[in-house]
Amino acid sequence: MASTSQKSLLISQPEFAWLRELGLKEDNAGVFSGKWEASGAVTQAINPSTNKAIANVKLGTSADYEVAVKNSVEAYHTWKFIPAPKRGEIVRQIGDELRLKRDHLGRLISLEMGKILAEGIGEVQEYIDICDYATGLSRMFEGKVLPSERPGHVLLEAWNPLGCVGIISAFNFPMAVYGWNNAIALICGDSMVWKPSPSTNLCGIAIQKVIETVLQRNSLPPALCTLVCGGTDVGVAMSKDDRLPLVSFTGSTQVGLKVAAEVQARFGRPLLELGGNNAVVVAEDADLNMVIPSVVFGSVGTAGQRCTTSRRVFVHDSIYEEVLRRLTSAYAQVPARLGDPLDKQTLYGPMHSQIGVDSYLKTLEEAQQQGGKIVYGGKVIPREGNYVEPTIITELPHDAAVVLKETFAPILFVLRYRDIEEAIEWNNEVQQGLSSSLFTQNLGTMFKWLGPGGSDCGIVNVNTSTSGAEIGGAFGGNKHTGGGRESGSDSWKQYMRRSTCTINYSKDMPLAQGLKFDF
Repeated sequence: MASTSQKSLLISQPEFAWLRELGLKEDNAGVFSGKWEASGAVTQAINPSTNKAIANVKLGTSADYEVAVKNSVEAYHTWKFIPAPKRGEIVRQIGDELRLKRDHLGRLISLEMGKILAEGIGEVQEYIDICDYATGLSRMFEGKVLPSERPGHVLLEAWNPLGCVGIISAFNFPMAVYGWNNAIALICGDSMVWKPSPSTNLCGIAIQKVIETVLQRNSLPPALCTLVCGGTDVGVAMSKDDRLPLVSFTGSTQVGLKVAAEVQARFGRPLLELGGNNAVVVAEDADLNMVIPSVVFGSVGTAGQRCTTSRRVFVHDSIYEEVLRRLTSAYAQVPARLGDPLDKQTLYGPMHSQIGVDSYLKTLEEAQQQGGKIVYGGKVIPREGNYVEPTIITELPHDAAVVLKETFAPILFVLRYRDIEEAIEWNNEVQQGLSSSLFTQNLGTMFKWLGPGGSDCGIVNVNTSTSGAEIGGAFGGNKHTGGGRESGSDSWKQYMRRSTCTINYSKDMPLAQGLKFDF
């Protein structure tokens, strides 16, 4: 018979019975090393819209991590010999399995992370899309044949699997970010160890069960993809582990810097997706019917908890008052669509945790101390869960300390500018360099923005939001965003090792620099 505490878990309630279709239970092992077994402390997964416990998760220890890595490295030595197109077929099946469970997985994201249902389902769809992309890529790895200066010689570039890679993901995209790494790394011939965010363990467990199903169906080593739910100790172990030639980390710049230092100290490869202090530039000729919904989506979506969230808006002085008026009016419509993320009518959900709420309040205090004026929002909403008002702040200089730092919350700074050169300079003055967007109808302004003197971000948009990157293009940023690139384009190269191969098919032995040895 269930204990009282088990009965109070959301998973025990009839309206959440769909969680069991994802293989989740009241008590879940948070480690998969080829089998489900964990020996650490028990924690609870929390629903941020009510702060009620969803289910229990038993975390992994250092010993559990050791078993997971050992088994995953062993699985790699089988997987790397399987032809890439056949590896792609496995990834295709993972995508198909995700399709079958897409809506339930999306609900789980909404329940455990807090983003609205459309975003949750859309995140799973992104994982499905990258599986489709990777399946095609598995037949298209490009190598080069290069001209040799020596007669009877040819130069080739060969790409081979890298090894067992480590993946540390963040709470705000608890499935998609892993999916970018998982699908591409698998077709490249790598195995992997995944540490999800400690506050979205159930999302990690549910995805691992999907992958386990596909691997078992195809009689492949189950530890090809392993999972270790745990705390900082697991992340530190991954960073220092010589058996992981690459560690992909998504999270804060502060933690990413520590991960990078540890990985580079052993000559490993860090792949970093860190912070973003993203700006939208609104030119005097911008179509405001495009600007307003784009900025609202970019700043309010996921309650401001995307790395691509719009945090600064630079508006040309000639249209500043009109843009501010229309933005404020649009923000005023958001509270009517605030509520339970699982409700399809909800457009604005909670912050993921109390930590986010505290950061929101601290930033508001700092902004007002530095001369900022709150023209909309600025309060914690008195209801169950971690809800705050989406907020607009004006009257601050572009280089105010609070403007230059990233706050992972729905706070938007609206600032005036005089000419495009000034706006570009302000866009680029922050430490991060992830996403940026310009609204204009002028081709000259557009190409200036895209050119060598334009935005210094890894994602440079025109007439669209800072949020909403597509899987076909490489995702990532510059400067303190870490320099990593995931998902599309040639990001697959990070998960492989490259060799330059010289083949002499002649009967002669010409030596470099024209040297001759007579023997």
